[in-house]
Amino acid sequence: MRILSEAFFPELPSYYRGKVRENYDLADGSRIIISTDRLSAFDRILTCIPYKGQVLTQTARYWFEHTADICPNHVIAYPDPNVVVGKRLDILPVEIVVRGYLAGTTGTSILTLYKKGERSMYGITLPDGMRDNEKLPSPIITPTSKEFDGGHDEPLTPDEIVSRGLLTEEQWQTLSRYALGLFARGQEMAAARGLILVDTKYEFGTDENGTIILADEIHTPDSSRYWLADSYPESFEKGERPKSFDKDFVRAWVAERCDPYHDEIPEIPATLVNDTSQVYIQAYEAITGLTFEPDDRGATPFERVRQNLETYFPGK
Repeated sequence: MRILSEAFFPELPSYYRGKVRENYDLADGSRIIISTDRLSAFDRILTCIPYKGQVLTQTARYWFEHTADICPNHVIAYPDPNVVVGKRLDILPVEIVVRGYLAGTTGTSILTLYKKGERSMYGITLPDGMRDNEKLPSPIITPTSKEFDGGHDEPLTPDEIVSRGLLTEEQWQTLSRYALGLFARGQEMAAARGLILVDTKYEFGTDENGTIILADEIHTPDSSRYWLADSYPESFEKGERPKSFDKDFVRAWVAERCDPYHDEIPEIPATLVNDTSQVYIQAYEAITGLTFEPDDRGATPFERVRQNLETYFPGK
């Protein structure tokens, strides 16, 4: 299988390895971000999924290009299907999630908090009597602290964000306007494709002039929850979760067979890996309306990426 498991090039400076992405900071103030095919869960790498990195990079590219009129983004160039060269930014210490439905499974999701009896959260108040996966009166922003040292994120209100000095009032207003505008565009375009954009995460940073810029990824299958629109009415009435792009085959398979936080991970079947790859590809095509074209140039994906990045090697 053609996979990009590693992307370390000693010719490039200031290397940083993330769980899934590999990064290089260049002298001109730009950053090379390479999306590998690694699949991360349970705070470890489980396996690699063919074409996952290309799907995520190209899905984000589709959305960056279709939202550039709403807010500036970090993109400078795409030298390879798995690679984006972007502006190096100072990432803002607030994580932004925009939600259009009472949904979610994490401890900071509004559905989890709502089921605990909370009605006031993130600076907004929800009415009693709402049901799982019900559409909100209007999309809301649910900001959390962004813990860079591995700590747990915590819910924030707009007042807390400003009073703690995490953002200025002007920054918060700008960021809110951008996030809601991006989400509205995402929902509109998803609806035209027979999808519901339920919620999504955005990451913003500032450049050398203090300008707020959209970074990382946007509206990808990993950063966003999508439902299939035609499944929603019946599922909602039955109290069931609407159909979505179920990419968690591998996570579920591992969790059923071991304690994934402590035990050795058993060998994952190739059929399971291939099924997950197909889901990513189907998600790309459903979200963008484009046909996925795997880039199989080069002896390996690593060699292809290396060749496409040679112009960035110092001295070239």
